[in-house]
Amino acid sequence: MEVGYGLYAHSLALVADAGHNLGDVFGLALAWGATVWARRAPTARHTYGWRRSSILAALCNAAFLLISVGVIGWEAIQRLRNPSPVDAQTMIWVSAAGIAVNTITALMFMSGRKGDMNVRAAFTHMAADALISAGVVVAGVAIAYTHLLWLDPAVSLILVAVIVAGTWGLLRDSLNLALDAVPAGIDTNNICAYLASQPGVVEVHHLHVWGLSTSDVALTAHVVLVPNANSNALLESINHELDERFGVGHATIQFETAGQSECPNKECCAAEPGEKSGHSSARVHAGKEMS
Repeated sequence: MEVGYGLYAHSLALVADAGHNLGDVFGLALAWGATVWARRAPTARHTYGWRRSSILAALCNAAFLLISVGVIGWEAIQRLRNPSPVDAQTMIWVSAAGIAVNTITALMFMSGRKGDMNVRAAFTHMAADALISAGVVVAGVAIAYTHLLWLDPAVSLILVAVIVAGTWGLLRDSLNLALDAVPAGIDTNNICAYLASQPGVVEVHHLHVWGLSTSDVALTAHVVLVPNANSNALLESINHELDERFGVGHATIQFETAGQSECPNKECCAAEPGEKSGHSSARVHAGKEMS
């Protein structure tokens, strides 16, 4: 509807706002589909299930928005050279309706935005849409009183800059997750130090952390123990602490016995004094492959 009114009013700013809204509708549909797929049970072929579909949804959403604003930005530059008349009244009333719709939608996502990148993306986009619609209202009022036609494409370029700034972080984070990077907010050095500080631990290597989805984090690690260490109690404690302290809900720990596996890289760092309980010579080896 907003696209139709934008074309009727010859307002590129209104079309730009509509394009962003359309991108968010597309993103919401992707997020909803990814949420449904993520709940599917693992299979023999997809042993982790379909949770990574939420990462692909966020990545597609960001790419779609950037392509859309590229087209709108190009058209805005052309209109700066050759301004065309616009219907300011239509701009104002349609954008005012957009403010109400986007604000209500953003409030629906507010509570879950901290735990899931997909929900955060939806909330951010809806809130940004409300602000962008407000900008179009201001542009419409300014055009109605000043009759300066260049304000419409100028506001469109401002909206393009705002959309790119808001989308770039989503693109970066979703691309990193797609490439199995460590999720934002998780420090592998702290995890290394924690694992190395546990009683009976001599060395930690083969530590890998990645995102199973936009909200689930997985970890694998080889933990070398002294002979006769109580591995069962240690495993239960590690799994609990990784979940509670570091947000790692899917941890796979492989225990090894000291003397059977050695860290081949001399860059392994010793645990900090005071962190180690019982074995201050523990070594930490994160992200390095063993030969």
